[in-house]
Amino acid sequence: MRWLNGYKMEAVVVGVVVALMLVGDRCANAEIVMGEPSSVGPVINDATDVQNSDFSHDGLELYYSSARPGGYGSYDIWVSQRETLNNPWQEPINLGPNVNSQRHEAEPSISSDGLELYFSSWDDWILRVCTRPSKDAPWGSPVKIGPPIGYDASSPDISADGLSLYFASVRSGGYGNCDVWVATRATKDDLWGEPVNLGPNVNTASNEWAVSISADARTLVFSREFRTMWATTRQTIDDDWGPSIILPFDNPPGNFHSPTLSPDGSTLYFNAARGWGTLGANDIWQVKFIPIVDFNGDEIVDIADLVVLIEHWGEENPSLDIGPLPLGDGRIDEADLKVLMSYWGQEVLPLELVAYWRLDETEGNIAYDSARTNDASVFGDPVWQPESGIVDGAIALDGIDDYIETPFVLNPVDGEFSVFAWIKSGASGQAILSQADSSNWLCLDSVEGCLTTELKGSGRSPGGTLSSEVVIADGTWHRIGLVWDGSYRCLYVDGVEVAKDTNPLSNLENAEGGLYFGVDCTLAPGTFFSGLIDDIRIYNRVISP
Repeated sequence: MRWLNGYKMEAVVVGVVVALMLVGDRCANAEIVMGEPSSVGPVINDATDVQNSDFSHDGLELYYSSARPGGYGSYDIWVSQRETLNNPWQEPINLGPNVNSQRHEAEPSISSDGLELYFSSWDDWILRVCTRPSKDAPWGSPVKIGPPIGYDASSPDISADGLSLYFASVRSGGYGNCDVWVATRATKDDLWGEPVNLGPNVNTASNEWAVSISADARTLVFSREFRTMWATTRQTIDDDWGPSIILPFDNPPGNFHSPTLSPDGSTLYFNAARGWGTLGANDIWQVKFIPIVDFNGDEIVDIADLVVLIEHWGEENPSLDIGPLPLGDGRIDEADLKVLMSYWGQEVLPLELVAYWRLDETEGNIAYDSARTNDASVFGDPVWQPESGIVDGAIALDGIDDYIETPFVLNPVDGEFSVFAWIKSGASGQAILSQADSSNWLCLDSVEGCLTTELKGSGRSPGGTLSSEVVIADGTWHRIGLVWDGSYRCLYVDGVEVAKDTNPLSNLENAEGGLYFGVDCTLAPGTFFSGLIDDIRIYNRVISP
């Protein structure tokens, strides 16, 4: 078995052969997006003020400054450890009096060999470095980094090779009040050279600071003021930095700043101030960079996706650029292959899937959400049927008192969405999916058992009930769906549109309750569903089945 940069040569050869055999155009729509931010938790965050983090090269140590009790001054540098990348962080340890003092030690940056620790002093704004002969040895006393770096410097970050030191400074010669600069040295034994401003693609008339350089030195993230974080990339370490782009957050509350990249580039750590549900004045949060690797949209990463990548090999194609993390490099090459193969054979759920109940459980009273955190409670005495579903298992409801209740998932008034489910049997007048104290999204009409929605519009023309002429209470499996595109409601049965509004609606009715599966929105007798339900999916966009 031979390997190409860590990947099986056979897989690449198979992909090339298939690519040559297949014909026709393909639609590729890849990108790298940011996930949902989350706090790193109370072990690191506390009721005081936690600031500015950096990782050891293996990702198993997190260095940060904190005003927590038990230190030597107002702000000290602490370290938390974890056994593996998937283990939780352990209680922080103060780096001790050789590093910390009554001054404000902050903004640590650890070298890749773990033998140099750079940090800021908020008392005199002169960078300092501590060294140690080995990782098991104690840190030596801090040494001020003198000219030409010298004065007015903060937010240091040392490159993985130890030869470039990035920092923020208000020194003259920049583009604004505070800019990002870099100093270099030929070897680790040499002195730092004259700092160089990173130029107008990074620096502006605003304040740029809190810089973090990726392990491959091709991506730079930094703060601009206190409510935006930015990134810039370059093809090689000898190239100039490209135009910076803002890192997108969905209308976040409060201030956020001081981004730090994880060693593998997959996660951004940052500080969030009050308004994010923080424990203290500042907490450390994290957000994933998510590569969209399912090029053909079939929700699994396999040979079809590899074929698409190979067909565009060597191109500058942003639509397929998934590597290296965090932001890609604009080219389709081995970095993209590396990311794709790390997901090989895996199911990949689309980001628009806001809830997904597989209903494959074998016991218990919880129906788990595979997409987010909307786990549902099961009531009555339904029967889990692990081998009777259309997709693995299903749940059998008795039509008397069995139903499932979820927490709040979405409000129909907020915009377009789609919901799909597999069902078998049922009877006239029964409900399949409803929203508590609101309306029935998917149900059977009271006469013939045809698919219907009672989710109405708002305003002067609510639209009324939308019914199809397709009977679904016939004892066979059907995939049913409701799609709202912002103007029209559409009903689907087995991938075919069976009903649609004839006139546009201004919006749907407002509702903030959870969902019911297998009963109407008021839990009324006679509306409980009798039959099998499987694979319920809700998307926050229009889906064409």
